[in-house]
Amino acid sequence: MDRRSALRHAGIAGVLATGIAPAVHAQSAVRWRLASSFPKSLDTIFGSAQVMAATVKALSGGKFEISTHAGGELMPPFAVVDSLQNDSLEMAQTAPYYFTGKDSIFAFGCAVPFGLTARQMDSWMEHGNGRKLMDAFYGNYKMRSFSSGNTGTQMGGWYRKEIKSVADLKGLKMRMGGGLLGEAMNKLGVVSQNMPAGDVYSALEKGTLDATEFVGPYDDEKLGFNKVAPYYYFPGWWEGGAELEFFVNTKAYDALSVENKAILEAACNVAARDMTAKYDAVNPGALKRLVAAKTRLMPFPKDVLDAGFKASMEVFAEHEAKSPEFKKIHQDMRAFQRDQILWGRFSEQRYDSYMNTVKI
Repeated sequence: MDRRSALRHAGIAGVLATGIAPAVHAQSAVRWRLASSFPKSLDTIFGSAQVMAATVKALSGGKFEISTHAGGELMPPFAVVDSLQNDSLEMAQTAPYYFTGKDSIFAFGCAVPFGLTARQMDSWMEHGNGRKLMDAFYGNYKMRSFSSGNTGTQMGGWYRKEIKSVADLKGLKMRMGGGLLGEAMNKLGVVSQNMPAGDVYSALEKGTLDATEFVGPYDDEKLGFNKVAPYYYFPGWWEGGAELEFFVNTKAYDALSVENKAILEAACNVAARDMTAKYDAVNPGALKRLVAAKTRLMPFPKDVLDAGFKASMEVFAEHEAKSPEFKKIHQDMRAFQRDQILWGRFSEQRYDSYMNTVKI
């Protein structure tokens, strides 16, 4: 196995165990900065950036270092794409759908309503056309992408009042992450708002927000939303599997040696796998604690899901009519999703359905 293959397919421990050391002895030191859109308190998401940076340093023997900065330390959380585009930053970690105000296509790099699950997203990105299509789009912003990990299917958020039907959504002021979701929810009467996670608690407490969605039990518990909004709904139909991304400035990336490019790619793979696995490990315990603390855990009524699906499909059709590039990416994703749903009927879906009926 050659050096690049070893770095691409093995984690940090595996690479070090092979005895194949990256050829960095003759290279100049490389120092990058990464700006995240997330606070340090979200240790699973921001932790992915830290894992990536530590892996880069270890694999390069300290010749390639990336300092990681939480949201607000170097720049506002939503300023990272502009900084990459003007060549003032080498790397960022963010949720692409935060930037749908620039172009709605950004949402496909993270999550869209009734979109892909974590495994489906990973498969589309790395073995379908997803990464190729998205990097072609990201090139307009002088950047390329690597996965930072996936949250898995998210929860439907926290509400100050019970949601018994679609009518209860009318006039609701709700924080949500992405533009396409906001447009779909607007059709249902929701007043969508986009704000950094750190500002949400006080807005709920003051009543300037009625509801918020964020990620899932582990992160939501840390942010304390259950103390100011007792109703916790599921599933998050707008985020079947939200992918966080590492964005890399194209100029900075092109200046890397072949070895450092391989090291960076390997480190991103390690971090992405770690994030997704950690979420699956920590969410069950957090959900149990939230329920024990009197959180009202409730499924969305079917009419809410049906109305959300109808509104979402209308939003996609509207964007397809305006943008051939949006249509191309959306249709490619849906074709991939149809095959994944077909396969799922004969694999995990049937298996999970049975396991939910037996005592283990």
